[in-house]
Amino acid sequence: MDLHVCWPFETFETFEAFEALIAEYEVAKDPHYYAILDASGAPVGIASLMRINPDAGSIEVGGIAYSPALQQTPAATEAMSLLMSYAFETLGYRRYEWKCDALNAPSRRAAERLGFQFEGIFRQALVYKGRNRDTAWFARTDQDWPAIKSAHANWLAPENFDAEGRQRQSLRAFLSPC
Repeated sequence: MDLHVCWPFETFETFEAFEALIAEYEVAKDPHYYAILDASGAPVGIASLMRINPDAGSIEVGGIAYSPALQQTPAATEAMSLLMSYAFETLGYRRYEWKCDALNAPSRRAAERLGFQFEGIFRQALVYKGRNRDTAWFARTDQDWPAIKSAHANWLAPENFDAEGRQRQSLRAFLSPC
């Protein structure tokens, strides 16, 4: 079998190589990966909490990979909302970050859609796949969380979706301007 799984930092030639990395992540403290399951319990995605800095009270969400079954669904938004809730309400962090390649337009749109505030570009932040990578920074704080949580809950409410599952109002309509 010639399986190519693309990951931000590695390409896997076999499923076994991918499984070996997942086994390492099962016991890692940072990044700490979470499986995203659909309503039936089938895995449909993965995300991590990373760059965990308890002294600074900051934590980042990253390593996000969604299967086509999860992409652009309410469950995708719910997964991100649940991780944000966990970081602020259970773990007690004061800052929740999202960073991505500045050229990754879908990731930047997702961050903004979810209510993250754009903070700027860190130019030549690292070398990635043989090129200089500029990194776009987004974040929310514990002070922002109550409004974000309310917006997510209102967007995810069943009455915001019609019988075919289409949203009546966008998430942006529920979010207050930054």
